[in-house]
Parts: sequence; C-alpha cells; structure tokens
Amino acid sequence: MKTFSMTHIGQRREMNQDYMFTSETAVGNLPNLFLVADGMGGHAAGDYASRFTVEKLVELIGKSGENEPVAIMKSAVSMTNSLLLTEAQADPSKNGMGTTIVAATVIGNTLYAANVGDSRLYVINQENITQITRDHSLVEEMVRLGEVRKEDAKDHPDKNIITRALGAERTVDIDFFDLKLEPDSTILMCSDGLSNMVEDSKLEEIILDQTEELPKKGEKLLKEANQNGGKDNIAVILVEPFTNEVEKC
Repeated sequence: MKTFSMTHIGQRREMNQDYMFTSETAVGNLPNLFLVADGMGGHAAGDYASRFTVEKLVELIGKSGENEPVAIMKSAVSMTNSLLLTEAQADPSKNGMGTTIVAATVIGNTLYAANVGDSRLYVINQENITQITRDHSLVEEMVRLGEVRKEDAKDHPDKNIITRALGAERTVDIDFFDLKLEPDSTILMCSDGLSNMVEDSKLEEIILDQTEELPKKGEKLLKEANQNGGKDNIAVILVEPFTNEVEKC
C-alpha cells in the first residue's frame, strides 16, 4: 500500500478548515484508516469542528469492540456527531459549527467507506473514474430532481449549501459503501476545494499518469485546484492499496 496526503489553504481563505488523517497500519480493528473532514462555521469554529471530528473518530475507532467495518464506522461517526453538537452548545463561539466527513478502510480487496456531506471518495482505474460517495448538497438534490444539469452544478450559486453534516442535528444520517477493488485501483478522497475546482476528467488524467509517482500526482492535484482559482481549502488523500503486492509479482 502506498499513500499520499496533503492539505492546502487555497487562494481565497484566511484559515484552513480541512483536516485529514491517514494510517496504513491498524487503528483498532480496522487494518488501515483514511479520513477527510471539511469544517464550517464562524471564526475558528470550522477549523475546530474538523479537527475535533477527525481526532475523536480515530480515538473511538481505536477503542471500538466491534469487528465489522460498517459497524465500527457507524458507531464512531454517530458518537462523534453527538459530542460535536454538545461542544457547540457549550460554547457560543462554536454555535452552528459542523463538518463533513468521509472515512475509508481497505480490507482484503474490498473498500469500505462512510460519508456525510459533500467531501468525496473516488475510485480510479484504467477504465474510468467513479465517484463512490454521493454529495449531500442542495445542488446535488436539484440535479437528481432534474432541476439543474450535472454540467451546471459546479457553477451553481448554491453549490456550497450542504444538506447533511456532523454537528447539525442530534442524529446523523450516514451513507455507507462497499466496493471490490481492482489490482490497479487508486482511491482519491478529497474536500470540495478539489472537486469544485478540477473536472473529474482532469483528476483521472493526473492520477492515471504512469510517468509520475503518487506524491507527484497529489501535488499536481493541489496545483491544478489552485491554478483554477483555489476558492476553498483543498484536502487530498491518494491510496494505492495493492502497489507493493503488484511490484512483488
């Protein structure tokens, strides 16, 4: 397994409210763990929300007595949501804060992911790029209802309004996904600072470039987002789950 992770403040923001975690080794009963959170809220509140969420998830997953990956993630995300809401209610400066979360682990040849909000997880292989998670956003709902065309969604004035977040309500609705990975699969996890700034076709082109190593590909993704305007913080995690196994064959 090879991984790359980096976050960048972007060109327009004064504070980085994205936060990440990567571990190629076990966290509790999960053999590896990858997290991206994109915080929101007033001054410093979004930064606090994303950091608190990631750190609390790592702690809770590490202590979980569950064995099934979905059960582990569901319990940890639900508990973190309650704790984040309690934090917000206890401090007026943090009122209204929240965060997206996308979490993933690879067990054998299967990817397990959990998602709340509009941070994304893609899987890229030689055939195509596939967005695995589904955005919980107002514009995505409008696309599903046929009110907005998919190609117009990126530029829609309401594209930053999300319909689900951690810290918004006492209970949180979490989407779960599992997917059999191919030997050449690459996983991309990112905040909307990347996906709103770079077309999926360009993401695919950069990641499938066989002349570049994984860190260079990650740096190119960040550079592309910034060159296209860098309107938001950018978080990127790249995972090649089977690289070492392929190289040994």
